[in-house]
Amino acid sequence: MATETLSFNTANGETTAYVAIPEASNGKAVIVIQEWWGLNEHIKDITRRYADEGFTAIAPDLYRGKLATDPQEAGAMMQALEVEDGIDTIKNAIDAVREKYGFEHFGITGFCMGGTYSLRAACLLEGLSAAAPFYGDIPEEEVLKNLTVPTIFVSGTKDQWINAEKVGYLEEMTSKYELPVTSVKYEADHAFFNNTRPEVYDETAAKDAWALVVGLFNDKL
Repeated sequence: MATETLSFNTANGETTAYVAIPEASNGKAVIVIQEWWGLNEHIKDITRRYADEGFTAIAPDLYRGKLATDPQEAGAMMQALEVEDGIDTIKNAIDAVREKYGFEHFGITGFCMGGTYSLRAACLLEGLSAAAPFYGDIPEEEVLKNLTVPTIFVSGTKDQWINAEKVGYLEEMTSKYELPVTSVKYEADHAFFNNTRPEVYDETAAKDAWALVVGLFNDKL
C-alpha cells in the first residue's frame, strides 16, 4: 500500500487528509473521521486497515494539524470545532478526492466525535452511498429525517455518553421515517473499537463490528 497527504481548501482555510491507497484496489473509497483526539496514529492505522481490504481510504484533518494529549484538551478542541466547519471540511475532502482519484461514491465512517460527524454528513452531503458511525451523537430530527443511505450505527450498551436514551431516539426516528438504519449494539464501553486504549477496547466486539462495516461498504459502494 501507499500513503500520501492530500491538501485541500475549506471555508476556514487549508487542511490536509491522510490517504491510504491499496495495492489492489476494489474501486471503492471510504472517508474516515477522527475521534476527538484529532487525526492521530490510531485513525491513520484504521485508514490503512481499509486499504488492506482494498479500499482507498481518506481521513480528513478536521483540527488542521492539532492533536490533543489528554481528555480535557480533546474536549476543548471538539467544542471549539463548529459543526458547520466540520461538515464543510468533509465536503471539501470528498470534492478533492473526487477530483484527484476519480471516485464518485463514498462510504463514511467515524468514531466518537467522528461518529457524530459521519452520521450528520450522511444526512447532508451528496456523494455518500453508505455510512457506519460508531458511538456518535444523533442529529436533530430535522436533519436525521433526510438520511437516505444504508447506515449501520454501532454502539455499546455500557456507553455513558452515547447511552441507551440516545440510541433509543435514533431507533425511534428510524421507525418514524423508515430510515435505512441498522442499530448494532455490543455489550461494550464507549470507544471499544480503539485498540490503543486497553481500558475500553473490546477485541471481540471490535472484530465483529469491523466485519459488518467492511461488508456494508463492499456491498453498497
